Amino acid sequence: MHAVRGNVDTGAWAEQLPPTRVVEIGNLRLFVLHRIADLNFDPAAQGFRAVVFGHSHTASQELRNGILYLNPGSAGPGRFRLPVTLARMLVDGDSVHPDIINIDR
Repeated sequence: MHAVRGNVDTGAWAEQLPPTRVVEIGNLRLFVLHRIADLNFDPAAQGFRAVVFGHSHTASQELRNGILYLNPGSAGPGRFRLPVTLARMLVDGDSVHPDIINIDR
């Protein structure tokens, strides 16, 4: 598991979490951050295959210029009347196959 610090993660325990993370799986590089609005570079130009982010608690997946943008949503306590979700990503060679999973409350 790889985690990054969110906007309401405070306290000593949260200081251990970085604001961003690069995850390498085989030959693929994934960039992980909390708020997609904080992404300040072109992931394709930097060799990333996917960007994983959160903040909105709304699950989504979109392919832009060959880069997967994946928001797993939120698997914690339900907020904002949004569904409780998580994402699973299958890595197969140079391909990523995301799957958003709804969790029944």
